Amino acid sequence: MAHPGPISASRQPCQLWLLAMSALTLAPHAPFLPAWLGMLCAGLIIVRAAQLRFDRLRVPQLVVILIALATAVGVKLDFGHFFGKDPGIALLAVLLGLKLIEVRASRDVYVAVLLCLFLLLGLFFEDQSILAGVLALAGFVLALCTLLSQQDAAAPAGAQLKAAASLLFQATPLFVVLFFLFPRVPGPLWGLPSDAFSSMTGLSDTMRPGSISQLSLSEAIAFRVEFDGAPPPPAQRYWRGPVLTRFDGQVWHPVFSPVTDTPQYSVTGSGFGYRLTMEAHNRRWLFALEFPDRAPTGARFSRDNRLLLQSPLHQRARFELRSYPATATGQDEDQHRLTEALRLPANSNPRSLELARRIADDATHPKEILDRVLAEMKTLDLTYTLEPPLLGTHSVDEFLFDTRLGFCEHFAAAFVVLMRAAEVPARVVTGYQGGEINPVDGSLVVRQSDAHAWAEVWLPQRGWVRVDPTALAAPQRIESGLTAALPRDGDLRGLMRPAADLLLSIRYHWEALTNAWNQSVLGYNDEVQRDLFKELGFREPDWRLLSTLLGASAATVLLALFAWSLRRHRRGEHLDRLWQIFCRRLAHKGLARMAWEGPIDYAERAAAAFPREARTIRMIAHHYARLRYATTGKPDQGALRQFSVLIRSLRFSKKTDDDRKPAKS
Repeated sequence: MAHPGPISASRQPCQLWLLAMSALTLAPHAPFLPAWLGMLCAGLIIVRAAQLRFDRLRVPQLVVILIALATAVGVKLDFGHFFGKDPGIALLAVLLGLKLIEVRASRDVYVAVLLCLFLLLGLFFEDQSILAGVLALAGFVLALCTLLSQQDAAAPAGAQLKAAASLLFQATPLFVVLFFLFPRVPGPLWGLPSDAFSSMTGLSDTMRPGSISQLSLSEAIAFRVEFDGAPPPPAQRYWRGPVLTRFDGQVWHPVFSPVTDTPQYSVTGSGFGYRLTMEAHNRRWLFALEFPDRAPTGARFSRDNRLLLQSPLHQRARFELRSYPATATGQDEDQHRLTEALRLPANSNPRSLELARRIADDATHPKEILDRVLAEMKTLDLTYTLEPPLLGTHSVDEFLFDTRLGFCEHFAAAFVVLMRAAEVPARVVTGYQGGEINPVDGSLVVRQSDAHAWAEVWLPQRGWVRVDPTALAAPQRIESGLTAALPRDGDLRGLMRPAADLLLSIRYHWEALTNAWNQSVLGYNDEVQRDLFKELGFREPDWRLLSTLLGASAATVLLALFAWSLRRHRRGEHLDRLWQIFCRRLAHKGLARMAWEGPIDYAERAAAAFPREARTIRMIAHHYARLRYATTGKPDQGALRQFSVLIRSLRFSKKTDDDRKPAKS
């Protein structure tokens, strides 16, 4: 089958819209694609731009086939399979690029537009931020402009943009109806492939030297908190996560802990009510402020006082909680768990074990041992750093006696080993500590850089007591956060302070806007939808009710759009009726319009026949031509009134009727 000839000049605007749409569609996917594939897509975009500049530049069909086959092999080698979100989007991106360089007919344009729309939808698998929404909306507008230009290549770009915006405006009511009424499916999208959540990051369920310090390099948000009143002081902002009891000499692991619906403690002291919006992290733990009085829907308590979700968190979720930081826990801990919290691997960290035995030699109470261990660690002149050196087999010995440089996990691990060696039960707890108040909306933002590790020691009559040995070397880490605890360059900080303050203010406003987007748009889930319908008087909305409401609302919107379109059509008919009145008046004077005659030609003939009224006749004709042909859509009522007044202003003088000689047709 032969391809059509070169792209005609009349279709050039459509090709430019198509190129812009494709570039805008592929650009947001670049960070999530393999580097070689991103460069290939960019190269195909450049080739397409060159084809628009040089009409005779064509890529042989064999080359296109070879590129497609090579890409398939590369995707297979890179991802290991063809099925899944990531390889699927990669293949679609290359297909779009290849389709661009072989566009010949209208059918090819439509296929490219459909590929762009699929890729715009696929963007939301990776990113659901405001920026992603704006880019997707812009891509959709460009897709409309491409289709409009395909139908009318002669229309100016501004008119096509205006028409696309008009179409979006007309569809907005239907979008709103679908947003509120379309049934929400609990949980993430069904049928997602196994790699859909592979890129999520967060705290692991194990800890080794350097694991948390690497996570602290990330400024990604872990969760946001909105307190009912004043937030607790920084020293009480411990967001509890995995509890690590088993130690093999290098890595800390959790032990099995049964779950219950109620906590294993009785809350005491003052509480803090709050709403926690957790980002997806592909794990089951819920980082609550120590210690909540009840488990929110979808979560349960573990025996070691954690909150565990029923399934891994694959999408952003919101929880309402109330915590009591002063609560005592574990006074009646069973002996098996206490024994587990005393175990140490054989032949591991001998110098630390010897130090602990000396400390506990004449101690009479576990609390005395605790105080002595903290005092001894303080005398070792340990330094808090984000870049600790690598440690060997005896990691605790090397940290305490050789390098003396460590992050929070080094301090917590060393303290727990010393306490266990002194026969006091202890364990490591990981989670987040602190958080930053956003002055714009008052929410507390906890980032991955706030990841932290601390220790718990079991004391008779008191139960599990939190101890944070990091405070020995960096007390400002607990009170003011990670940034305040790290070394800083004073002179450079002073010079950069104005710019840093401006950037910080911009970040606060952007994060507040993002939080509002997350809560109001992305947070509109099945529970919020159900509550909305209950407030509207529907007790138990179901799929049938939602379908009925959706159908009725869609019909109402479509009827309103039809009525609006009919009204605009009638305005166009009104314009033509006014023009016919003008033509009949001229015909009554002996100057009928020929069937082939346009408004401007007819007006010029009439102006020659009626020189005294020539100016008004030309104004009427040009006014009609502008309203009929030079504007997008139908004229408004104001323009029609002006046109009607102009026609009524046409008066033929008696002298003209007596003296005029009929013009030749």
